[in-house]
Amino acid sequence: MEQLAGKVAIVTGASAGIGYEAACLFAREGARVVAVARRADELERLAASIRREGGEIAVVAGDAREESTARQAVEEAVRRFGGLDIAFNNVGAVGEAAPVHEITPEAWRFALDTNLTSAFLAARRQIPAMLARGGGSLIFTSTFVGHTAGFPGMGAYAAGKAGLIGLTQVIAAEYGARGIRANALLPGGTDTEMGRAAAPTPEARGFVEGLHALKRLARPEEIARAALFLASDAASFVTGSAMLADGGVSIQRG
Repeated sequence: MEQLAGKVAIVTGASAGIGYEAACLFAREGARVVAVARRADELERLAASIRREGGEIAVVAGDAREESTARQAVEEAVRRFGGLDIAFNNVGAVGEAAPVHEITPEAWRFALDTNLTSAFLAARRQIPAMLARGGGSLIFTSTFVGHTAGFPGMGAYAAGKAGLIGLTQVIAAEYGARGIRANALLPGGTDTEMGRAAAPTPEARGFVEGLHALKRLARPEEIARAALFLASDAASFVTGSAMLADGGVSIQRG
């Protein structure tokens, strides 16, 4: 049975990694998808893949840090597919790795704009569209970094992603009675472009893998399945949560 049959979903950061796999999975589960990312060529590759499998997709090429991109994504969902039920706000970037006293204001703003403000801008447009449908599911990709662990050099990234958890909780409290659920998804290390850039050598990758109880990184499709749970009616009583899908990195101490 298709878990998202009849639903319309926005997925941001959809050109690669977790977002790409989530867009494909949501489409296979019956959702009509609006995929958002900066790289138009990769979005077209995604769209071709989904259409080959019989799915329905629209694409929006734009920067998630710009409110115009958030507006266009919602307008496309309403125009093409009649409304909006699910939004997986998945954009993120580690940004400049430096001790806090060496982070430039420009690098700080980049990290917060990418990891937090983009989600606020998206939700600001998505919530009215969901209210018009009687509710929906908002999902934000956060991280265990800054929540259950602190890593040197990641102050700006941690601040932005931790802020998402607070935003999630407030949205859940404000709109729960009107049918909107909001949850943060906290992956562990994942084998994506961003993850490989953060651990670029075999030694670095081995170290990161060893931090996890499962002694490996996640595959992007594993995190996509966790997002599917939060998007679906299987999570109908789950809201305001910071759901770990982190391979045990948060409990591993040796």
